Amino acid sequence: METKVCLVTGASSGIGKPTAEALAATGARVGLICRNRELGQQAADEIKAATGRDGVDLLLADLASLESVRAVAAEILERYERIDLLVNNAGVVNTSRRMTEDGFEEVFAVNHLAHFLLTNLLLERITKSAPARIVNVASGAHKFSKLDFEDLHSERSFKAMRVYGASKRANILFTYELARRLDGSGVTVNAVHPGPVASRLAQNNGLWAMIITGVLKPFFRSPAKGAETSIYVATAPELEGVTGKYFADCRELRSDDASYDEAAWRRLWAESERMVGLNA
Repeated sequence: METKVCLVTGASSGIGKPTAEALAATGARVGLICRNRELGQQAADEIKAATGRDGVDLLLADLASLESVRAVAAEILERYERIDLLVNNAGVVNTSRRMTEDGFEEVFAVNHLAHFLLTNLLLERITKSAPARIVNVASGAHKFSKLDFEDLHSERSFKAMRVYGASKRANILFTYELARRLDGSGVTVNAVHPGPVASRLAQNNGLWAMIITGVLKPFFRSPAKGAETSIYVATAPELEGVTGKYFADCRELRSDDASYDEAAWRRLWAESERMVGLNA
């Protein structure tokens, strides 16, 4: 991985931080895409200290804002001549419906739309850097939620885990469609399920959520354990050329049957493209 450039969203905590640390330890230059400057800088400093590598950069972006996503993409393209790996890792869980400044439901916007836009804005550079990899952190929670194309922003009803699961299904559909589009390009795109992880996910929902996640923490994986599949799919030599797959516990599995509906892949792509104004 030496001399390679790797980008990780949500790299200040959770599984994003050990993912970034493992990549830095290989000698790669790693860009940490974080929302909070203080937490992001702390993560960068700790990764440098742990790995003895200086090639760790902090890139600030609020993934709830399309303007911010576009700004960080422009910064990345200006800073790096190549992009060998993009790990779309950041995620959010909300217990109540919140809207972004762009008028989108926040969980769908952060977990899917932001990564859809960021990936597409960087895609030409990634393709020129081939062989390259894109890793999308999804979840087994996709199996418990459908993606309602008539209500992508949960206007009719909002149930926290249903909305989260639907956003993770979107990650998988996006993975499969992007892999199809990039077939033969030298860029692979795969999705991963990290398992239940003791992280800061959902702790933006007040005291009650913090209490619940604290009680459940002993039953969850550590962030380092949860990051193992992301790291494996990002770096394993035996996965060179493997694309359009879903991984958990460092092995290839099938996502649920409905996720292989190619019409749904194409529909989500078109809807996402329209929402983020990709061709505007």
